[in-house]
Amino acid sequence: MPYVVAAAFAALVVLVLFGFLVFATYNEIVALTQRIDKAWANVDVTLKQRFDELPNLVSAVRGVMGFEQHVLTEVTRLRNAYSGDVPVPEQAATSEATSRAVRQLFATVENYPNLKSATNVLALQAEIQRLEGVIADRRELYNDSVARYNTRIRQVPAVLLAGLFGWSSRDFFAVSDAQRAASAINLSDA
Repeated sequence: MPYVVAAAFAALVVLVLFGFLVFATYNEIVALTQRIDKAWANVDVTLKQRFDELPNLVSAVRGVMGFEQHVLTEVTRLRNAYSGDVPVPEQAATSEATSRAVRQLFATVENYPNLKSATNVLALQAEIQRLEGVIADRRELYNDSVARYNTRIRQVPAVLLAGLFGWSSRDFFAVSDAQRAASAINLSDA
């Protein structure tokens, strides 16, 4: 009889420990998922802010840069290509292409002394450059959150529970080589 009680007690301890382990792991993954979602929301807000500022910059320089309309057209095209409804890798490719087009626009503006000294153009340039820096910082935080989550769901015991709870890897906010080549911008042709 004492052996039966000891075995039942040992089984109960193992069951409680297993339950605690499942509970703790589940809560940790939920917290990591929420962190990713919050980080993505921060990236998305900044992308939308840049989306809203680009038309102002294009309007401010459009009249002066008459013969370099291809630069403005490309910035506008990429601005219009932004969509928060597409998967993260596609948003990353669009964001990278937009950043390159904006850098090309800034380089082109340098060729126009009257634009370089225009207060509104300088203010818009500074704001977009600030937003580009914020996007880079928030992208890094998002990717760090994704790395932590992806690593954790591949570790024991989470890997044993991943199928049960539907945990799968998340995409990084990064541009693949194929996307980078597909979205390459050549603004010198026009």
